[in-house]
Amino acid sequence: MTYQPIVVGTGLVAWGFMQRTMETQTEAFENSFIVKRDLDYFAENIGKIETAEDLVNDRQLLTVALGAFGLDEDINSKFFIKTILEEGSQANDALANRLADTRYREFAEAFGFGDLGGPWHKTPGFAENMREQYVARQFERAVGEQDENLRFAMNAVRELDDIALSGSSDNTNWFTVMGNPPLRRVFETAFGLPSEFGSQDLDSQLNTFRSRLEKLTGDGEISQFVSTEARDQIVQRFLLMSEINNVSVASSGQIALTLLSY
Repeated sequence: MTYQPIVVGTGLVAWGFMQRTMETQTEAFENSFIVKRDLDYFAENIGKIETAEDLVNDRQLLTVALGAFGLDEDINSKFFIKTILEEGSQANDALANRLADTRYREFAEAFGFGDLGGPWHKTPGFAENMREQYVARQFERAVGEQDENLRFAMNAVRELDDIALSGSSDNTNWFTVMGNPPLRRVFETAFGLPSEFGSQDLDSQLNTFRSRLEKLTGDGEISQFVSTEARDQIVQRFLLMSEINNVSVASSGQIALTLLSY
């Protein structure tokens, strides 16, 4: 059995409850049978593999490896994942660097099968680091089965903290956000951007994101999210706009049903 997170209410109410109970609920999730079984197996066996092919051929190991980066849906794409791992993250033309989704680069970089000095899966602390990432993302996924917006909010808090602390340039930080689908969803929703916004050129998108963030917080850079207050501000805006959008959709549906009844 896997612990099912408790979600109370929606929007900001649900967010407040989750914030208050996060530590207790995450611990219960981590200690549930299936999660504990998979994590124990990973810790015991990840150091025994030698190649990327060994990893993709062990479904239980791969489940944790992919799940630690929110790439669960790629579990059956063995050749694709093997290529990502073997080409690594250091070469400009590596597959992970050619994909818009930055999670693949993070995945390849973490394991380092195709990188100079790598791989890293036998180094001290590797299994524990993967454990922490896996628990965080899989708990978010479990929450998302009940409230997708809460999952996006939880992911944003964790990811923005990491990116803000990365020491990368302002533009690099923004492109990391723009290339991370769950994070991008939070910003686009918070700023009320239309679905066709993503078809604009990257520089135009960057300028829009930056200016919208500056209007909201007084600062247009991702580095501000080292602050809990700044992270809360963007997440609360996202949840509020999501609630407004849901009400608008529901209202439009109700209007349509009313018109059809005449």
